[in-house]
Amino acid sequence: MNKRRKRKSSNGSLNRSLPKTVGIIYSDVKREYFPTEVQYITEKDALHDAQVISLYLKKLRIKTLLYPGNATLTQKLRRDKPNAVLNLAGSVKGNEYLASSIPAVLELLEIPYTGAGILGESLSYNKFLVKKLLEQNGVPVPQYQLFNRPFDLFNPTLRFPLISKLNEIHGSVEITKDSISENEKHLRARLKFLIKTYEQPVLVEEFIAGREITAILLEGLNKKVYLAERVFKKNNEKYVFASFENQWLKDSDESFTYVKYRDKLLVEYVKKAFDITRMSDYGKFDIRLDNSGRYFFLDCNSNPAFGPKEMDCALANILDLFNISFPNILKRLLQNTIRDAIGKKLLPLTNNGRS
Repeated sequence: MNKRRKRKSSNGSLNRSLPKTVGIIYSDVKREYFPTEVQYITEKDALHDAQVISLYLKKLRIKTLLYPGNATLTQKLRRDKPNAVLNLAGSVKGNEYLASSIPAVLELLEIPYTGAGILGESLSYNKFLVKKLLEQNGVPVPQYQLFNRPFDLFNPTLRFPLISKLNEIHGSVEITKDSISENEKHLRARLKFLIKTYEQPVLVEEFIAGREITAILLEGLNKKVYLAERVFKKNNEKYVFASFENQWLKDSDESFTYVKYRDKLLVEYVKKAFDITRMSDYGKFDIRLDNSGRYFFLDCNSNPAFGPKEMDCALANILDLFNISFPNILKRLLQNTIRDAIGKKLLPLTNNGRS
């Protein structure tokens, strides 16, 4: 199933139809799966979030089934045979890179699903490869280096300050004030901690001072990009960026709000990045605008956090600025998925719609 190609149905009624049954696959979360409490926090509400989304589906008169992303998944999907699946799984057994196994199962069972396919999900959990792909295709990124060991040779062309990021984990895990290094001694200590704790490479890149932009791309019959700037409550510090604390800790005083942002050049960059990284249906991009007016892509997320505003989800918060409600987002994604499935004959016409 080529998830990147979306076919326009010749029957206008199909574009308005919705599946009768939808499965929601969510991360099967247990504390022992995660090396730290920090990473666990980013996934601990997976079941609750799926339940919230299921209420919106039920309001659309769609029968909803919930599935944990574990070893029981294939058996349950074979039994229930949902018309489509919302793939919300961000990890399997606590490993984010195993999230690509979920679309693999759905492909084998020929069940239509939302979000990126196997390749897109695999790429998303290797930030170094994504940086390479963007760089090779003319999408601007900061200077960077991948460290497999704490004492790998340091690229002398990198300029401090530098920021260290786990290569295979999203959700701003370990993105704190201590992520910023102003000298090599601090960087080496940070690398030692991250590599030892999470047992994975670390991506180090030049910290870009400036404004922070978030882009959401939604696919339908065409790609639409929605841009918003993060306006930080505490903007007088030396390094201002979206940290783990102000995204996940409710009592944080480092919060930010979103305001609309517009730039046709950035829209085209986002569309290119979406295609290069093999995303599908929707994607999220974190971008910096430096003081010289240059854009730098910091992170690309296939299947980013998905949910309504009450879940404080970036996707819903940003689209709300453009008067797009969460039920409309759901309809658009499901119509997209069903239209594509009918075009590929994965669903017969009689299994789709309300008649």
